[in-house]
Amino acid sequence: MADFTGRAAYLQIADEFKQKIHDGELTPGDKLPSESELMTLHNVSRTVARQAISRLREDGYAISHQGKGSFAAMPGKSAATKRSPEFEQITEHLSEVRRDLRRLADRMDQLEDLVRRQTPKR
Repeated sequence: MADFTGRAAYLQIADEFKQKIHDGELTPGDKLPSESELMTLHNVSRTVARQAISRLREDGYAISHQGKGSFAAMPGKSAATKRSPEFEQITEHLSEVRRDLRRLADRMDQLEDLVRRQTPKR
């Protein structure tokens, strides 16, 4: 289970896998745990497991294939390809949207934590 550090659980899980990739415990191409496996391993909800995998993909540490799962990757190690200016513009816009969504998710985590602390124990 991800320990409470004040940092969102999905970020803790993603950081754990990034560290394993950097340390060589996982090499590019190794299969990552499924959402269900992450739920069991870390005692988290499907949403948290999905966010962790999504974060790994966004940061370049995972590649997902529909129906096959997610696999470890190392950012910046894939072959560079020529992309159109439109593609680059769309990619930048998507990055901004993802940053906004991460900020919103962090704020939601803070609000949920505040509500948990304010809820009287029975």
